[in-house]
Amino acid sequence: MILDMTIPVSACGPSFHIQHVCTDAPSFKPAQRADIVRLEKAILDLNGGHDGADQCHLTHHFAPKVYGREILLPAGSDVVGKIHRHAHLNVIVKGRALVATEFGSHEVKAGDIFVSEPGAKRAVHAIEDTVWMTIHPNEADTQDLEQIEEYVIAPSYDALSFEDTKKVGVA
Repeated sequence: MILDMTIPVSACGPSFHIQHVCTDAPSFKPAQRADIVRLEKAILDLNGGHDGADQCHLTHHFAPKVYGREILLPAGSDVVGKIHRHAHLNVIVKGRALVATEFGSHEVKAGDIFVSEPGAKRAVHAIEDTVWMTIHPNEADTQDLEQIEEYVIAPSYDALSFEDTKKVGVA
């Protein structure tokens, strides 16, 4: 199996090539995860430690005990997502994008709705202007974004709980 993506590191930045050839599926998962983490580090390094998120418009939505995060990815832009602690819904509201995860690569398009499992981390290339929404539990029913992010986001794979890592086959 070959993962082969050439994507610019930011909306205006240079290209970064990911290619990993593997002979069996078990060796593919950790290698691709490492590639995604390496791409994220390259984005930060090339942007002086800044992730370039200011290039993407972010809107926050709240309902009782629910948090929605909507991001506009301009055509040609690339993003490496954060590691999520919990399963959550993803809705592609508009556009098309290429997505690479440790579980494979595919295209998403407007109208797609899917569940992300705990531990999911994605490298995304927007083919068209893309509006992507994630919907998370907000058990504290807060609008404090730092508190929500602490609950929703794991700062590293090591920070995931053992139960979460068992769900994605990491443990």
